[in-house]
Amino acid sequence: MSTSVPLQDYAERYLVERHQLGYGLGNRYAIRSFARYVDGLDHEGPLTVELMVSWAQCAKTNSDNPTTWARRLKALRPFVRWLKQYEPRHDVPDDTLFGRVDRRLAPHIYSEQEIIDLLMAARRLHPVLRGATYETLFGLLAATGLRVSEAVHLMDADVDLKAGLLFVRQTKFAKSRQVPLHPSTTKALRRYRELRNRQVEVAEEMPFFVGTRGQRRGYTLGLRQVRRVFITLREQLGWINRGAHAAPRIHDLRHTFVVRRILLWQAQGVDVDQAMLSLSTYVGHAKITNTYWYLTGVPDLMAVAAAQFEAIASRLEVHHG
Repeated sequence: MSTSVPLQDYAERYLVERHQLGYGLGNRYAIRSFARYVDGLDHEGPLTVELMVSWAQCAKTNSDNPTTWARRLKALRPFVRWLKQYEPRHDVPDDTLFGRVDRRLAPHIYSEQEIIDLLMAARRLHPVLRGATYETLFGLLAATGLRVSEAVHLMDADVDLKAGLLFVRQTKFAKSRQVPLHPSTTKALRRYRELRNRQVEVAEEMPFFVGTRGQRRGYTLGLRQVRRVFITLREQLGWINRGAHAAPRIHDLRHTFVVRRILLWQAQGVDVDQAMLSLSTYVGHAKITNTYWYLTGVPDLMAVAAAQFEAIASRLEVHHG
């Protein structure tokens, strides 16, 4: 770059501009890391692909996975394009170096029986409040498609059981939304709250789902602990993996919710295209294309996509005829 202006200064300027324009800053750690790396080398002149590849593969990433390297290079592209206004000779890395990273793997779509088995296994955890916490948490994920972080970070005041409504605050993409609940879900949450209030001290500001052991008793559940409990239950249940990931995941409960909703609409004769925007809003997708991905990325819904295509093709044939 320039000997007079550190790349870290450019990085901060870029991030401020992106924020002012309303963009998310999910790549800020990678951009700042790259800027520190370049400044540490006392690099002069235009940024080269070789320099970026060296950073992507550096030991501090703790990964020898080309997909990780590709993801790091992808995070740099908008930043380097922005930098070209100051130095047109900068290289912009493309996706041919380590392959594309925007390919999404097919999730494990849980059967109704698998979800029932998961909730029953969670219920058997001890003590009683711990079992009720995880049964209700996993049940809420399956019934609403919430992200696990959204459910874990719900405060008690965010759960309006009179109105049957959740208020999900400032989650991914810095958005908040209201999530209506089915009456059966509201009933399960009410049952859990009543048990929780008998077991831990009720405070004005407290999480809805509480830890039950040691210093975390009555405080917010830790995401790592939630995942450890899920993995333990998954191993006990011995599910056969039907997804492209290494094993069924908690996040697949969210995928399952979306897929089952689309399949239900198809069975009911609902116009899926008309309903997709409401579904995208309900689950908090940033773009409706993230919801449409399921039609082509999940085997269970390929038939839905095929049926839509056949309907369009038949209408075109009639029109041309």
